[in-house]
Amino acid sequence: MMTHPDVPPPDRRTRRLARLVLFTFILTFIVARVIVLLIMAHAMPDLYLHLGGTHVHHLNYGIFLLCGVGAWLLLAPPHGRWRSLCAVLYAIGLALTFDEFGMWLHLGGSYWQRGSFDAVIVVAAVLGLLAFAPSPSQWRGKHVLAAIVVVVALAVFGTLFIGALDRHDVPQRLHRLEQQAPP
Repeated sequence: MMTHPDVPPPDRRTRRLARLVLFTFILTFIVARVIVLLIMAHAMPDLYLHLGGTHVHHLNYGIFLLCGVGAWLLLAPPHGRWRSLCAVLYAIGLALTFDEFGMWLHLGGSYWQRGSFDAVIVVAAVLGLLAFAPSPSQWRGKHVLAAIVVVVALAVFGTLFIGALDRHDVPQRLHRLEQQAPP
C-alpha cells in the first residue's frame, strides 16, 4: 500500500473503533427488533417505560446516549479502553435512534415503518465504508469514481424515499401484532 510521504497511514486504532461501531450498531438494531417483536407477541414481559400514560420509545434512549457521548467527547476526550467504551455507547445510541427513524417522520406511526429499515441500512453502509474503505488521502481515480457513484445512489435513494413517505408498506401480520401489543 503506497501512501503520500506527508500523509500518515490510517490509524489502526481508528479503523478498529469504526469496525466496533459497525458491529455494535448492527447487533443493537437486531436485539432491539427481536425484543420489540417478543413483547408484541406476548412472549416476554412488557419492558416499555411509560411516563404519565405515555410510552417512551427507545429512540429517546438513543438520543440521550448520543448527547452524553457527544458531551464526553467534547469535554473529556477518552483514551485507551474508555475510547472503545465511548464507541460502543455511540453505536448503541445510533442504533436505538435510527431503529425508529420512521417515527421521526410519522409521529404515532407504526414501529415497522419501511423508513426505519432503510435508514438503518444506509447508516450501516456508511459505517462499513468508514470501517473498511481506504482513507480519502489514499484515494485514486477509481476511489473518487466509486465515491461519486455512492453519492448519486444515495441521492436517488433519498428522492425515492421521500416520494414513498405517503405509502405504508407494513406487512399485515406485524401490523396485527402491533395492534395487540401492550400500550
